[in-house]
Amino acid sequence: MSLVNLKQILTKCSLQQTQRSLLHTTAICNRVQSGRYRITAKKDFPLTYEMANPPHQIAHRKSWNSWNTSNLQGGLRSSETAVEDMFIRKFMLGTWHGLFVSEIIVKRQHNMIRVAGIIRQSISPRKVYFLIGYSEELLSYWLQCPTKIELQTVADRKDVIFKYI
Repeated sequence: MSLVNLKQILTKCSLQQTQRSLLHTTAICNRVQSGRYRITAKKDFPLTYEMANPPHQIAHRKSWNSWNTSNLQGGLRSSETAVEDMFIRKFMLGTWHGLFVSEIIVKRQHNMIRVAGIIRQSISPRKVYFLIGYSEELLSYWLQCPTKIELQTVADRKDVIFKYI
C-alpha cells in the first residue's frame, strides 16, 4: 500500500465522517417535562399554589421568584444579582431551618432588598423577631444595602397546600 493510496483512504473516511456528522436527527418531544410534577399513584403528594401552576403560567397565574431589573437588556450586574439571590435563599433556608412552607421571594426596589415568604408558627414570637433582626442585619452588612424581611405565618404546613397529585 503506497502513501498516496493511504492518503486517499483517509480522505474518504474523514469526508464520510464529516457528512455523517452534519445532520443530526432526534425524536420529536411533544410533552414538556421540566417544571412539572408527576402524578403519584395514591395522589398524596402535596402542591402549593406556586407548584401547582405549570411553568408556562409564569407572569399569568404565577409570579416570579426574583423581582429585579438587572436582567433587562443593558441591565447592570445581572450575574451578581442572580448569585446574590441564590445566596439570600440559601441563607434564609439555613437560618430559618424547616420553617419556610413556601418559596422565598426576593424583590429589589432601588437600593433596597425585600425578602418575603410564609413560615410556620412552630417557634415563639420572640425567636421570630430575633431571627428577623439577625437576618436583616447580616444580609444588610453582606450585601451593602438595606434589607427588609416580610414574613407571614400559618399555623400548619397543610394550610398552604393547594391540591394533591
